[in-house]
Amino acid sequence: MKRIIINADDFGLHECVNEAVILGHTSGSISSTSIMACGAAFEHAVSLTSRYPKLGVGVHLTLVAEYPVAPSYLIPSLVNQKGRMAEKYPVFLKQYLAGKIKIKDIYRELTAQVAKVLNYGVNITHLDSHQHMHVVPGIIEVVIDIAKEFNIPAIRIPAEPVWFFGGYKSSAGRIIGRTGLSFLSLLARRKVRKAGIISPDYFFGMLAGGKMEEKLLVNILKALPSNGVTEIMIHPGACDAILNDAYDWNFSWQAELGAAMSSQVKQILSGQNIELISFKDLT
Repeated sequence: MKRIIINADDFGLHECVNEAVILGHTSGSISSTSIMACGAAFEHAVSLTSRYPKLGVGVHLTLVAEYPVAPSYLIPSLVNQKGRMAEKYPVFLKQYLAGKIKIKDIYRELTAQVAKVLNYGVNITHLDSHQHMHVVPGIIEVVIDIAKEFNIPAIRIPAEPVWFFGGYKSSAGRIIGRTGLSFLSLLARRKVRKAGIISPDYFFGMLAGGKMEEKLLVNILKALPSNGVTEIMIHPGACDAILNDAYDWNFSWQAELGAAMSSQVKQILSGQNIELISFKDLT
């Protein structure tokens, strides 16, 4: 049987995101989400989770574009003079590859994020990350150690098949980026499985990330492997105007929510006997 996890990223980023995740779960096909411990709407997100026990909740580990959870003096290489982490992932990677960001600071911050989520009473189903930074060599080892320390059973492996386009018209730069990410993810998968941590067998949503409209989600569902577990990543939001004013990502937030709530998607899931699960069902 085909089994899928439709995971909504960025839970806790903004109340408009939180509302969309819950709507997409109660009236659509979202089965899992990942919460940002350093998100501005974190406490609002946590307040919602207890009402919906079937929604799996992982941690969206964050190393860019937010204020950290750990005190700045404990993670000096990870923050700028304003106490904020690098604004963009290329800036973070440049500093990291140059040796300016210390592994010990990454460990302290990510540990603080996981501990914060647990302290709020959330039963963590898995770990993933903002901008997929967790599969970068050196960082994946930290994430594996944290997963083992806190008994978190699963880690996302964002290895989207490099041959898959699913009808999405992407720029050459994004295709190259996806190829690099998938390569790093395959390396990370070996380390994750060697450590006894589980992950879905397949992943989709990188190339169309932020633009996962209904027809693209339908194309992914039609291309699912014949067996195993597939994770599909989406980024739903309740209001494009509010979110695009707050963030310069140019996401189609409402279209992604619409895709999650699509009747066509529901028909495919039921008609093809595709089981919708969350990360907690992998154990």
